Amino acid sequence: MIRKFLFLIPLFLFVSCANNNSLRYYSHAGVAEGTTFHIKYKYNKDLSSKIDSLLNFFEGVLSTYRDTSLISKFNKFNGDTFIFHNDLFAAMLTKSFEVYKKTQGAFDITVATLVNAWGFGFDTLAAIDSAKIDSILEFTGMDKLKLVGDTMLIKTDSRIMIDDNAIAKGQSVDFVAGYFDSLGIKDYLVEIGGEIMVKGKNSKGTAWVIGIDKPIDGSTEWNRDLEATIYLTNKAIATSGNYRKFYIKNGKKFAHTINPKTGYPVLHNLLSSSVIYNDCMTADAYATAFMVMGFEKSRRFVLSHKGLEVMFIYDKDSKFNIFMTGGFKKLIRSEE
Repeated sequence: MIRKFLFLIPLFLFVSCANNNSLRYYSHAGVAEGTTFHIKYKYNKDLSSKIDSLLNFFEGVLSTYRDTSLISKFNKFNGDTFIFHNDLFAAMLTKSFEVYKKTQGAFDITVATLVNAWGFGFDTLAAIDSAKIDSILEFTGMDKLKLVGDTMLIKTDSRIMIDDNAIAKGQSVDFVAGYFDSLGIKDYLVEIGGEIMVKGKNSKGTAWVIGIDKPIDGSTEWNRDLEATIYLTNKAIATSGNYRKFYIKNGKKFAHTINPKTGYPVLHNLLSSSVIYNDCMTADAYATAFMVMGFEKSRRFVLSHKGLEVMFIYDKDSKFNIFMTGGFKKLIRSEE
């Protein structure tokens, strides 16, 4: 599966003056979930401390890097029936099973041990070889897990561990956005690790402007080129790609997209996938799944599943090529 990093650029605009209702645009940025976040919202007071509290709470449930988190407790659990009482954990599992089934296993959170073995996870195993991969595949696959109601997760093998990094950042975006919705905030942008949800308008009174990176190997948050920019409102967008998280060993590139069926990093021409959907958790999961599936399978999937708008950047004859659904094309921002 895929480790998530910052693939989208929120193009933040200048703060506007307060209006007659004492509303103004606030901005808050920081670090959470091992990545950066940028949040902008129109309200009558600063919510920075509350946002930090929400993100801290979220990590306490779903961060694989916290030994005391709920997901870490599951990963260390040696029994078969794990009992929990947490809506965030239940929602993550429910969505993961849904996307796993629809993508025929391309999305699979049980890849934690594989991701660690290849050096991209929250832990690192010893030297990797085909025998090690085969042994890990014995307990990889969401068919080896069973969710019973909203409180029980059963694993058929005590060695199974789950990695939610391909879905959790999108879910955390929805978590903060849901808090804003509960306060009646109508204009906001929430970006965490490149996954974004926007509502309403920016401080200039237009739809939010989002930039999508060119998938250039080694590009960073501070050193990047844009492939396209879009106007977006009342939707979420997530992007996955192999151009930031990889390493070179013995002259060979190992990307962080791990195929849960083979146990090896994927080798195909899809360089990045950007997905627009109503919620960020779903967009995040499908952006991950498409990187596993590759361009042709992903293209056929989105053409037969309404509601997903995508932009795929893929390699053909050593050149960038772009595929976009009709709904995505309509959002492209022309040069001004």
